[in-house]
Amino acid sequence: MSGNKEESEVEVKSVFIGAGCNRVVNNVSWGASDLVSFGAQNAVAIFCPKTAQILTTLPGHKASVNCTHWIPSTKFAFKAKQLDRHYLLSGDTDGAIILWELTLAGKKWRQVLQLPQSHKKGVTCITGIMVSETDAIFASTSSDGTVYVWELVLTSAGGECKLSCLETLFVGSKPMVALSLAELPGNSGHMVLAMGGLDNKVHLYCGERTGKFVHACDLKAHTDWIRSLDFSLPICNDEANSILLVSSSQDKGIRIWKMTLRGSLTNNQGTYRKEEISLASYIEGPVLVAGSSSYQISLESLLIGHEDWVYSVEWQPPSITSVEETTYHQPQSILSASMDKTMMIWQPERKTGIWMNVVTVGELSHSALGFYGGHWSPDGNAILAHGYGGAFHLWKNVGVDVDHWQPQKVPSGHFAAVTDIAWARSGEYMVSVSLDQTTRIFAPWQNSASLTDKESWHEIARPQIHGHDINCVAIIQGKGNHRFVGGADEKVARVFEAPLSFLKTLNLATCQKSSFPENLQVDVQILGANMSALGLSQKPIYVNTVQETPERNGNDGLDTLESIPDAVPVVFTEPPIEDQLAYHTLWPESHKLYGHGNELFSLSCDHEGKLVASSCKVYAYNTKCYFCFKL
Repeated sequence: MSGNKEESEVEVKSVFIGAGCNRVVNNVSWGASDLVSFGAQNAVAIFCPKTAQILTTLPGHKASVNCTHWIPSTKFAFKAKQLDRHYLLSGDTDGAIILWELTLAGKKWRQVLQLPQSHKKGVTCITGIMVSETDAIFASTSSDGTVYVWELVLTSAGGECKLSCLETLFVGSKPMVALSLAELPGNSGHMVLAMGGLDNKVHLYCGERTGKFVHACDLKAHTDWIRSLDFSLPICNDEANSILLVSSSQDKGIRIWKMTLRGSLTNNQGTYRKEEISLASYIEGPVLVAGSSSYQISLESLLIGHEDWVYSVEWQPPSITSVEETTYHQPQSILSASMDKTMMIWQPERKTGIWMNVVTVGELSHSALGFYGGHWSPDGNAILAHGYGGAFHLWKNVGVDVDHWQPQKVPSGHFAAVTDIAWARSGEYMVSVSLDQTTRIFAPWQNSASLTDKESWHEIARPQIHGHDINCVAIIQGKGNHRFVGGADEKVARVFEAPLSFLKTLNLATCQKSSFPENLQVDVQILGANMSALGLSQKPIYVNTVQETPERNGNDGLDTLESIPDAVPVVFTEPPIEDQLAYHTLWPESHKLYGHGNELFSLSCDHEGKLVASSCKVYAYNTKCYFCFKL
């Protein structure tokens, strides 16, 4: 640039971030800041449930992120009202743990430090509690058979965090995969650490806030691996000397354990008082000794209802019980998430005290393999799940007098490496393909109801759900310029046509008041597509066929393995959720382009959109093979 001209500055800002959640049990955490963190490959992603947008990603890990945990978490949201900084812990498959800081005023993130004492193998769980507004205790466990306990002194204005390792516990050859920390009631300064793992037992360790955790006792009842543990806060105001521990296992069961203060060991007078036995009677277990106090442990309840492994259990966060917001109450409500594709809310009946399942929500997708975790919002009015396919599911209680849980919008994205992206020829949307074997379309939804007037990006269609890793994509000429060709490891390039349902949805997303062109109704007679059993060929669903749907109970309507009969194309008036994307947004396949003998890895189209060039791998000579197709 010549010296006579002033240099122009280009402003670059992030408009949209799409990412899927890593397939790990303890990967997601909902914090008191009302933000959700999760691992997306080697990065930590942060999304806002209110706007259904991923706000930022935090790079720093050199390996895939296994788990995240907020300090303070939703359990201690009542202690976080005066905090101007929140903290986040994240652990990866290399054993590294990083501490992040969020300044609420400017929504600014910074990496505070990486814990100096790293695990030798992948971190499997991180848990922490707030012992005061400036002090937190957290623990981490790994498949290397060690558990670290740390103290974190939170920063003041302009200061730095102070971190110190309180204890290192060696648990043996069977590592722990679930942790939970709590302060013992009626015994200030003492804490209890529950851990569970591959030996089917819940191990309890007692320690002081200064460290020195010692093994106290074991809880034996589960018959398979322990997957999740969570302590409640003192269960209610009139029972301040008791806390509850909930545990879930691969034996499909959930157990609630009660820890009640018996009294001081130095008191010679009879301090142990037998509690009244109700219909919800419990089985007495071992006695936990912490310092000069002892606690009677008992099995309070066994919850049976899930049909598969229960990966996650979590107590509902405390609620405010006074106008001054100085007292709180621990709700008797537990959220569980299972591989049976459901989440359940459990509560005791008022009269009998028997724990019952009061709410059940779930995922209907045929391709889903269940939930890896479930989490409460800070106010307890929303629940979030993440599943095997890297997708989120959010339900909100919109009922007034009666609970009524409705699904909400959430961010989405690929949960494996993105191999190629392409802009639509009209520039209205973006197509991406990935090693997660899906093709996705992202577009700005201008008329979506959001907290801001700005347009928000969402996944509006999932045109291809494949049986092979997809490596490349190219947009080509078609009716309305909505046609693409994709290449995968199967050595065949496939051409997909935009159906009528997508064209109408795209029109609603990009034009607030414009009417749908009626001529497209005549030109495009394909409403959507059905998925085959093996996830390869997607067959078209014609407009007239949908209007004359046969009865499913009759012989003509028998379900076959050739297609999923429930896949009915839908025109969406708002961004679709995960179940809708997986079922109702497929595109029909119009052509197969043969010729390659190995995996396709690159596609390109000319400016007119009529010629497509493709290339594949040739292993024998370490060269490539190229083809050109005319459409």
